[in-house]
Amino acid sequence: MHRVTAETLQTAAPHRLLSSSGQIRRIVLVGSFPPRRCGIATFTSDVRNALLAAAPQAAVDVVAMADEGETYGYGEEVMFAVRQDHLEDYAEAARRIDALEPDVVCVQHEFGLFGGPAGEHLMALLDAVQAPVIATVHTVLSHPTEDQRRVFARLLRRASKIIVMAERGHDMLRDLWGVPPRKLAIVPHGAPDRPLVDTAGPKQALGLEGREVLLTFGLLSPGKGLETAIRALPDIVRARPDALYVVLGATHPHLVAREGEVYREGLAALAEALGVTAHIRFENRYVDTPHLLEWLAAADIYLTPYPNEAQITSGTLSYAVALGKAVISTPYWHAQELLADGRGVLTPFRDAAAIARAATTLLSRPDTMAEMRRRAWEKGRDTVWSRLAESYLGVVSEVRRTAPWRADVRTEGPRPPRPALGGLRRMTDACGLLQHSTYGIPDRNHGYCVDDNARALLLTHRLRAAGLPAHDLDDLATAYAAFVHHAWNPAAGRFRNFMGYDRRWLEDAGSDDSSARAYWAAAITASEAPSQAMRRWARELCEAAGKHLDGFTALRTYAFLILGLSSLVRGDLTLGHERDLLERLAKGLCSALSDDADWRWFEPFLTYDNARLPEALLRAGQVLDDDALTKAGLDALGWLCGRQVGPGGVFRAVGTGNFGRLNTTAAPFDQQPLEAAATVDACAAAFAATGDIRWLSEARRAFDWFLGKNELGAPLADPESGECYDGLTPTGANLNRGAESILSFQLAVCAMHALERLAQPGPRPADKASPEGRPVDRCPSSTTANSDSRPIRNVSSFGPSTSLQTPDR
Repeated sequence: MHRVTAETLQTAAPHRLLSSSGQIRRIVLVGSFPPRRCGIATFTSDVRNALLAAAPQAAVDVVAMADEGETYGYGEEVMFAVRQDHLEDYAEAARRIDALEPDVVCVQHEFGLFGGPAGEHLMALLDAVQAPVIATVHTVLSHPTEDQRRVFARLLRRASKIIVMAERGHDMLRDLWGVPPRKLAIVPHGAPDRPLVDTAGPKQALGLEGREVLLTFGLLSPGKGLETAIRALPDIVRARPDALYVVLGATHPHLVAREGEVYREGLAALAEALGVTAHIRFENRYVDTPHLLEWLAAADIYLTPYPNEAQITSGTLSYAVALGKAVISTPYWHAQELLADGRGVLTPFRDAAAIARAATTLLSRPDTMAEMRRRAWEKGRDTVWSRLAESYLGVVSEVRRTAPWRADVRTEGPRPPRPALGGLRRMTDACGLLQHSTYGIPDRNHGYCVDDNARALLLTHRLRAAGLPAHDLDDLATAYAAFVHHAWNPAAGRFRNFMGYDRRWLEDAGSDDSSARAYWAAAITASEAPSQAMRRWARELCEAAGKHLDGFTALRTYAFLILGLSSLVRGDLTLGHERDLLERLAKGLCSALSDDADWRWFEPFLTYDNARLPEALLRAGQVLDDDALTKAGLDALGWLCGRQVGPGGVFRAVGTGNFGRLNTTAAPFDQQPLEAAATVDACAAAFAATGDIRWLSEARRAFDWFLGKNELGAPLADPESGECYDGLTPTGANLNRGAESILSFQLAVCAMHALERLAQPGPRPADKASPEGRPVDRCPSSTTANSDSRPIRNVSSFGPSTSLQTPDR
């Protein structure tokens, strides 16, 4: 068992984040905070004050948890307020914490304080932040739900040190949760340091002269056992007619929001039915610490009649003991420890008669009660806030010495690898790009599809922009263009998608998404192909396909068409029909974006190629000079990036296990290369639109997923050959290397190189001007957007509503 002391502080080794004297420089506390009214808020505030008193050289900042629908007037000590159910706030909090480079982050953990299943949103913050984490655990469950077990286990793994307030909590974490004892520290709940005083003076100050006062304090809610205490009153009053039971505290605000004061009124009705109304006093108000201490000083007996054993800490009990109160309590875990050795009286759960006997005995034996008070007060000297601060600083010192900052996976690493054609050539024959492979062998059983060949055609233009010579690309580009050309079915007004290895089409028309991807590739070719012949071919194909673009409703179909139209319109400002169509489709997609900040997305679920949706709005917003579209794209992308975070801040692609599941990203596997590549492109579009370096960091984080910075530490791509595995499964990489995966990696490589060019200091490249005279970026449109980086204005609407459907893949 590890008890920390101030001596630990003296043995700390130097640390790169410390001041030159080696002192603790900065601590960030994560928890609720006043003026929010809850026990954790009061505790966090008291911990902060105690730390500042013990280490005045240190800064102690607070990330405050705000419950849903509430806003609070926080002081300057709160560096950021996290809305409980808004996942993007947790990611933003992590960014702000990292900017401060604190020595540690200390989180106050309680079930119900954080958003997501079993509070899982907290892990998005802790997994992303780079500083060591200390977790103060206020509740340890012996029979958790599946979600509670999963999330709590993640917290225990992430924390460098875990603080519990009682020995029972220590033993449970060791025995039931398998936490190594070296990671555990017992630091009792803090309490004020007050002298042991007689009750007469405080009673007079509160108008309680002549009364024998029993007190219970805290926010009222079912489960506190107050009914049992009230049922004990008739027997107490018969023996001690001057007895008064004070129930001090407001009803819990969440309970008030649900049912008003029904619970308190029920307690009052019970007292009336028992004939003890004159002997009970409800102080229905939220009481701050100074007023609580006044009431505690006046109390003869403190009651904690909780009905359940499984409570490892009680702040009100700690306060009562520290002030030297005679305590009658049920034997929940914290009470068993704190009231041992004659420091209080334990009565059975839900036993009103036992409470009455204990109270009557103590009130009739002042010498016995005085001795109990003395023993309690002496025990309380171990729990005063100054002792807690010493212990916390000892834990901080140890963690600082043994668990330095983790490497920041989001910062810029080495330059991205050069593009490589090995994988693309392996999968390409005279007909085009084959779909699948078995390990490294092309699988002819699955033939070809226009989806992959269209993306391969688009890739050839990116590769050329990245510096690969024409002689390496011309034959490949011609093969892919020929496949796309052959896929067009003018009779159906759609592109075919699947072709067997025998070169027979398997359908007359492919999915809407595959047709839109083919159009996107043709549009890019019309704008960027090196030869005029290929550009003319692509323009004619776009004109033919453009007559049949009405009737699409799937979201990703809209996105792929928008990406193609943005390229066309940017390259030729005279294209009136295409511009009108681009505007209509972009506003239609934008109208699907939810206003729900907790699910700021276009659909009630996440599926595949997700980042293409915000990327489409960003591209269109820049081409159309529409700040509303750009802002919507930034909002959606920021929200998505906040969801795509795994342990240690690595990129976590939305797993296929989430497909079709409403409002969740809980299933981490299987992760597909398509998602990482789309995110890189979308972040590049966001950087081009804003110049905000955040998007460089997000792009790098997504790209590094290919190179092994993922939650399994498994490299998926081979930069030398350009190959890429087909995904990340719970047991490692899927060792097949199909076309989509290879294309995704190479598109991401090209995007990172384009971002490097775009992020260089000095004016951005331009080769023509918009009607307003602003430069138009010449970088490829699926890698960068218009170079204008003006601030985005706030907007209130996103244009007309359009009926959209979910993907038809």
